[in-house]
Amino acid sequence: MTITPTPLEGCIVITPRIFNDDRGYFFESYNTQSFNNAVGYEVNFVQDNQSFSTRGVFRGLHLQKGEHSQAKLVRVTKGEVLDVAVDLRQKSATYGQYHAVLLSEENQQQFFIPRGFAHGFIVLSDVAIFQYKCDNYYNKAAEGGLHFADPELNIDWGMPAAELLVSEKDLQLPFLKDAGDLGF
Repeated sequence: MTITPTPLEGCIVITPRIFNDDRGYFFESYNTQSFNNAVGYEVNFVQDNQSFSTRGVFRGLHLQKGEHSQAKLVRVTKGEVLDVAVDLRQKSATYGQYHAVLLSEENQQQFFIPRGFAHGFIVLSDVAIFQYKCDNYYNKAAEGGLHFADPELNIDWGMPAAELLVSEKDLQLPFLKDAGDLGF
């Protein structure tokens, strides 16, 4: 696998070594030892999640606050998404900045997002199956997020806002300036 750091400290893109032949392909999608070596510390994933979405569906920008925060290892097994992490670590030099990664069934890349980040994605293909590992269990009381169209973040989602399918709950999320203490 190839590890590519991003401008946001701790966020990395993982590209697997894919073995192709006339039967198809094979690759190792996850190995605890290799992964922990790549990030430089032990991450204990405790929950796997999967979503199915259609073109234009936006999910995010979600987070778990404080002690319930989650690191995520995300990937796409069908289709293509633009995946975004926003740095919300108050003492980080990149606080309030984001990084976007195109994840697809073709490139088989994975994006690791450590604790202290908001996360979201938009589906660019007709359909997408999105999978991710979390290192902490979901806690409803600790859920939070940021509005996808926050002008301070100025995220380019790759399609006009009018074409996005956003849940009513996500439309109610605050802008960064109004989010308060997120516990990072």
